[in-house]
Amino acid sequence: MSENDFDIVILGAGSGGYAAALRATQLGMTVGLIEKNKLGGTCLHVGCIPTKALLHSGEVADVTRESAKYGVNADFQGVDIAAVTKYREDIVTSKFKGLTGLIKQRGITVIEGEGKLTSPTTVQVGDRTITGKNIVLASGSYSRSLPGLEIGGRVITSEQALELDFIPKKVAILGGGVIGVEFASVWKSFGADVSIIEALPHLVPNEDESISKQFERAYRKRGIEFSLGVRFQGVEQNDQGVVVTLEDGKTIEADILLVAVGRGPSTTGLGYDEVGVTMDRGFVITDERLATNIPGVYAVGDIVPGLQLAHRGFQHGIFVAEEIAGLKPVVIDDVNVPKVTYSHPEVASVGYSEAKAKEKFGDDKVSTYDYNLAGNGKSHIIGTAGSVKVVRVNDGPVVGVHMIGDRVGELIGEAQLAVNWEAYPEDIAPLVHAHPTQDEALGEAFLALAGKPLHAI
Repeated sequence: MSENDFDIVILGAGSGGYAAALRATQLGMTVGLIEKNKLGGTCLHVGCIPTKALLHSGEVADVTRESAKYGVNADFQGVDIAAVTKYREDIVTSKFKGLTGLIKQRGITVIEGEGKLTSPTTVQVGDRTITGKNIVLASGSYSRSLPGLEIGGRVITSEQALELDFIPKKVAILGGGVIGVEFASVWKSFGADVSIIEALPHLVPNEDESISKQFERAYRKRGIEFSLGVRFQGVEQNDQGVVVTLEDGKTIEADILLVAVGRGPSTTGLGYDEVGVTMDRGFVITDERLATNIPGVYAVGDIVPGLQLAHRGFQHGIFVAEEIAGLKPVVIDDVNVPKVTYSHPEVASVGYSEAKAKEKFGDDKVSTYDYNLAGNGKSHIIGTAGSVKVVRVNDGPVVGVHMIGDRVGELIGEAQLAVNWEAYPEDIAPLVHAHPTQDEALGEAFLALAGKPLHAI
């Protein structure tokens, strides 16, 4: 093949794109990977990795303030935002170098520049026409705003929030989903006053309602303000800050307004429409096997309707590479993709909520057990409250796990195995959970649903 001809051409090198590239080369295919910015995409550079670095800095600040509680004498002298920025940037740089080296080692051809789909088998990059037997669309997402709400000045998105060289005294956050509550957590830990505006009835509204309510109690205890079930009306800004007006007439004054109302698909101007790819409101429509309406053209990640999560995109990429290779990989429905919100406290879930399970299987066909972390030794040691809720079909498998509490994101591995392997609580009950770990809370919930609770009544 020439330097412009490949078995697979991938448009975008974020989580979905680079995963597809890595898996395809393992399977013996040649890959052209097109990226206009940096390998790793949103997740590595302005999303998952840098935000979690900020959250860890916030955790260290909180623990330092509370060190006397643990018998350690430490003075909290404030947060050095320049040093936090260096810590964050060093982590991203290290991960970027590692990924770049891996891509090179695998023999993947990286084509720098903005690509545009020009036919079912070609992508134009500048004056180069890149040809592929198969095309994978992996162009990712961008920070959305609301109609009429312009980003600029003191009205910022998460990308600009990462780059702030100061800690605001007061922040207003539009959106109480994952991005909004994570930045709320960071800024509160750094010493700012925070007010969240969410049009839906709950914070983290995509979670089981019982988890959302516990989350709201935890944020209220932290002193984070929030307005629920009320819509944003407008914002005015001046040299001193912003004044946000809600539809109920309430106003919120702050130094900045973070717009965190979700992410939109980055598909405009990339030729998808012109080539005839079926679209809906900017998203690429695929079947369950991620194939578009055009044979040989696939789509992965945030441009495919559903959960916008890096690990979903990553799995999409692996799936498509294996699909093209004829391996017939297993489809994982979005409901069974694990979700984690890395705030203080954390939220982690997989599978059906109690309400969705009852809707699907019937009110009288579903049982739940909610294990309070107050009974868990490790949770007590690290000073976190919360719970682990397991949802099962009566005389059937576990179909949902929902958790809240510091570090519960680390428990999602076992939870997603139980749900995806359709394990019965009776199957898991005999298995040993190490003591003292937070993982025991999952074990206790499974024991209770198996009819033999140990540390629960």
